[in-house]
Amino acid sequence: MNEALFQFIWQYSLYQTTALTTAAGEPLTIIHCGKLNRDAGPDFLEGKIKIGNTTLVGNIELHIKSSDWLRHGHQNDAAYKNLILHVVYENDVADVAENIPVLELKQHIPHHIIPKYTSLMWAPQKLPCYAQHEMVKSITKEGWLSRLLAERWEQKLADWNVMLKNSAEDWRNLLYWRMAANFGFKTNATPFLMLAQSLPLNIPTKHKENLMQIEALLFGQAGMLEDDFTDDYPRELQREYDYLRKKYKLKPIAGYLWKFLRMRPANFPTVRIAQFAALIHKSVHLFSQIIETHSVKEIAPLLDVTASSYWDTHFQFDAAQEKATPKSLGTTSVQNIIINTIAPIQFLYAAKQDTHVLQERSLQLLEAVPAEQNNITRLWEENGWKAQNAAQSQALIQLYNNYCSSKRCLECTIGLNIIRSAN
Repeated sequence: MNEALFQFIWQYSLYQTTALTTAAGEPLTIIHCGKLNRDAGPDFLEGKIKIGNTTLVGNIELHIKSSDWLRHGHQNDAAYKNLILHVVYENDVADVAENIPVLELKQHIPHHIIPKYTSLMWAPQKLPCYAQHEMVKSITKEGWLSRLLAERWEQKLADWNVMLKNSAEDWRNLLYWRMAANFGFKTNATPFLMLAQSLPLNIPTKHKENLMQIEALLFGQAGMLEDDFTDDYPRELQREYDYLRKKYKLKPIAGYLWKFLRMRPANFPTVRIAQFAALIHKSVHLFSQIIETHSVKEIAPLLDVTASSYWDTHFQFDAAQEKATPKSLGTTSVQNIIINTIAPIQFLYAAKQDTHVLQERSLQLLEAVPAEQNNITRLWEENGWKAQNAAQSQALIQLYNNYCSSKRCLECTIGLNIIRSAN
């Protein structure tokens, strides 16, 4: 038994709640266990109990052993003077807290609780519940996934909200920054965001009719035009950028920030920058179109872009390939952008407008996108839990990253149900 598990047992009433008595033999009823306190002071606040015919409301302290009261020095702390109950796993020392009733829970906790908890904590697999989550009802799992998706978006959108405020509530800027980060995908998201933030949106917008100038601005600001090139195309970009950099007093980011190693050539940042330039060149009122569009079929054409013809035979400057292949943004990449940029920004915009219908549509958009395929979703699938759509895969990613990997089973609905189960 440890303190975290003991608090968990108390919080979720994982003990026999009938026939309880205090250490003094008085009948005890727990009406409300109180609210878990993660700050200094008693463990549970605003609890409600009944001892005999007297109802008491106040704070409750938990300890593994009653002697811990003395070990923690609570006898000298005014915050613990007016407790209504001292709950202990084992009452090893009597009357340590003067005038505070004591409840010993050891004999009231079902025998399966501790072994269930131990099996989760000591599981050698990446998923602590790998052999047990299938016993949890589907409706319980689906409800937990919905909460996890909301949690994931709350964390993500809190940062986006800060970015929105920093851009004077300019939604076009937020979309520009987040779309850029998304084009970097996981590996190059940070330098891509830095690139976009180093190049104010109004500058490429002024040149949106000229694809070469947009490419020059992006590649130049990416720090990728500082070599001595042999191909005409990058040399032309250099000339354009040299003029535009002086005109707008631009300062590029460091070129060494970009990562190429262990990447598929189609995902090289050079290709993604060229595709991002094509998106800016093509787009007209992109933000308003994205906000008003709530189906994958309508969004996909907005992201149907192909890098300029030089990239048909290149993945990097001055490195021609024999086979010519147009570098279009593939279906998987489009789906990734819908999942990680379009649906969240729709949700945030709807939240700001206090429009629940639009929030629901952004969630439905995720449900219309196939589940992501990555190491985490494959791990869940191998262990019997296959995501049915992107909303579920996002939730399973959140579950693994925020709960399973750090074994926060006591804070997980799946863990709670497994520990509760006597099977």
